[in-house]
Amino acid sequence: MVRLTSLFLAGALLLAQDKPRIFITDSESWEVSGGFAGASSGRNGAVAGSSSGGARPQTVEIIKTFTDRCPELTVTMDKAKAQYIVLLDHEGGKGVVRKDNKIAVFKNDGDLVYTGSTRSLGNAIKDACAKMLSTK
Repeated sequence: MVRLTSLFLAGALLLAQDKPRIFITDSESWEVSGGFAGASSGRNGAVAGSSSGGARPQTVEIIKTFTDRCPELTVTMDKAKAQYIVLLDHEGGKGVVRKDNKIAVFKNDGDLVYTGSTRSLGNAIKDACAKMLSTK
């Protein structure tokens, strides 16, 4: 029984090593919001305004979606070990109609393999995954 378990684990390790490795990165997403209002009543007027903004990192969400939608690939944090580099701009925080996901996939030698744009993060990943698996 122990030997069978060892063989199973060795086989699973071998399969994991055969899967293409990808390194995922994104451009820093920014969200800015604010408002300004003024009122005039005679000599006394009032003006008020505010704004806020900051980075909205989406890399973890992208990695999670990649592992869910494309289990045939292995996500790595070591860029040097990756066969592919994936750059994905996931624009969250907008209305559903205005969301856009732009993706570019490069081989580890720097050559562009795929580029696309979709409204759904899952579809952007599915399309990129299909391209990477077809160019193994």
